[in-house]
Amino acid sequence: MDIKEAIATRRSVKHYDPDHAMSDAEINELMEHAILSPTAFNIQHWRFVQVADTDKRQQIEEASWGQKQVTESSLLLILCADLNAWEKQPERYWRNAPTEVQGFLLPAIENYYTNHHQAQRDECFRSSSIAAMNIMLMAKGMGYDSCPMDGFDFDKVAKIINLPHDHIITMMITIGKQREQARGRPGQLPLSDVFVKDSF
Repeated sequence: MDIKEAIATRRSVKHYDPDHAMSDAEINELMEHAILSPTAFNIQHWRFVQVADTDKRQQIEEASWGQKQVTESSLLLILCADLNAWEKQPERYWRNAPTEVQGFLLPAIENYYTNHHQAQRDECFRSSSIAAMNIMLMAKGMGYDSCPMDGFDFDKVAKIINLPHDHIITMMITIGKQREQARGRPGQLPLSDVFVKDSF
């Protein structure tokens, strides 16, 4: 499947074949492409939690107000982000860059994020969202369907997965073999309503 077809046909599927299992090799292939998504300053602050444990899945379904896609999907991913990744050995993110590039970027990271809490949080959401699209398009290319989710109790899910205090949950994604097709697009706005040139 080419990228245009994946974008055009990807829909948010909520009903999956509960008997289908993804192989470890498929999951690894999916996630190896997820981590190719870009991040500001190459910080890679996304963290991905695969919830495979049946009891935890059931708890998360309850925290998602009974949405069966949580337990019926082949793969449940919780996308999280480390708010403080920028200060945790940032030299790792530029270890293969020339010395002069490291000399410029490492101080720039510190200057940009120090005491700039809104920027730390904003970048976590931006980076996770870009990674989410990589995941969903890659899944479609592999023959799977997906659905991004924010309809759940974030605090309850954070406790279930033992989220570290300096991390946040940005969304969940369910992935699997669809059992029911998504409904038709309910009301796509025309491009002219959302795309402007130079200014509003």
